[in-house]
This record gives sequence, structure tokens and C-alpha cells, in this order.
Amino acid sequence: MTKLNVVRVNNESEAAQYVHEYVKNKLQNETLQTIGLATGSTMIPIYKCWVESTLDFSEVTAFNLDEYVGLSKDNPNSYAYFMNEHLFQHKPFKQTFIPDGLAEDPEEECERYEQLLQEHPLDLQLLGVGENGHIAFNEPETPIDSITHVAKLTDSTLSVNGQYFDNAEKMPDIAFTMGIESILRAKSIILIAFGEKKRAAIEKLLEGKVDVHWTITYLLTHPDVTVITDLQA
Repeated sequence: MTKLNVVRVNNESEAAQYVHEYVKNKLQNETLQTIGLATGSTMIPIYKCWVESTLDFSEVTAFNLDEYVGLSKDNPNSYAYFMNEHLFQHKPFKQTFIPDGLAEDPEEECERYEQLLQEHPLDLQLLGVGENGHIAFNEPETPIDSITHVAKLTDSTLSVNGQYFDNAEKMPDIAFTMGIESILRAKSIILIAFGEKKRAAIEKLLEGKVDVHWTITYLLTHPDVTVITDLQA
């Protein structure tokens, strides 16, 4: 099993600074051509730090982990909207890819996205983690050899993410997501987790055993994973 690089920080600002320096070094060494990006509140300070910096992503291709099925890129709850709001409209990238929430044929969209990922190998993947240990929308018991697919979201995920949807709009219960295998193909992975609600998932990871009920633990099979957290041992 891989020895994880665990970085303890005091707050989200310190985490953002760590990621900034990591990315800056890769850009300077020209070892960052393709990056996998995540959404969610954990990522906002990181993207804010990038936007306010001199980092140049104009030669970098970006892929997003996931997107809700049924939401257009103009919907404020879509991840395309989130990425544009927090990063893409402020920092130009060479190319950006996000699954099309309105794709007429979801299976075809999964195949298209997976093909793009295989054509553009990820140098770095950023990850958050769900309270139930999911990475991207790979819910508990997702197979380790899964590639881009449509995931059925668990009640736990619906409950947590549902807070961002107002009563007028029902949260989709399915989403496009990179699979575990798609994620593990990245050369390096950084996972960021903050707060007590993420403790169970982080402790499960740090136990050092792969558990199909906690998809975060699949990261133990990868040779280069950094975990950034404010949770003390």
C-alpha cells in the first residue's frame, strides 16, 4: 500500500497556499499539461488563490470530475456554472472539459468524456470527499475499475448537496462522474478535506486498508497522493 503524504493545516487559507505552491512548481517545471478539477465549497479558496495570483494556465487543459444529469451549463447549480464563476471566466485555460448535463444520450456522453480523458492523461487531479467517503460521485461500492459513468446518488449525498438547491428546483439524483480508474490514472492526486463531517472518511483512509464501502480508500492503491486536512490525528 502507498504511504500517503498527509499535510496538516490550520485553515483553508493555508491549504490554498499549499496547493498554489504545488501547482506553481509544476507549471514552472513544465510538468502540468492537464489538470483534473473538482467543485464544492472546499475548492473555492483554492480557485480564489489562483485567480488572485500570476499563475498562467493558458497552456493547461482542464477536466472536471462530474456534472449533474439534466442541468444546463447556465443553471446556477450546475458544475459548469460553478467552474465558470470561480475560475474559468477569470483565468484562461488552453481547453476546458465538463460533461454535458443536457447530453441526449448519457451513455454516449460517458464514452466521449472517457475517450477525451484517455487522449489527455491527467498530470494532477484535485479531489474533495463526501461525508460517506465518495470521491467525485463514486458512491460506496463503486468498483475500482469503473470509468466515466452515470452514478445514482445516495440519500447521504442528496441530503448534503440538496441544501444548494431551492425548493423550486429538485436536485437531480443522477450525475456524470469520472470513474475510480479514470481518477487513479492521474500521475499525482491531491485530496482536500475540512471539518468534523469529513473525519470518518479521512480516518478510514488513514487506516490504510481498501474498503469498497469507502471509495476514498481506493486512493491507497495510487503511488502519489497528498491529503491536506485541518483534522488532527
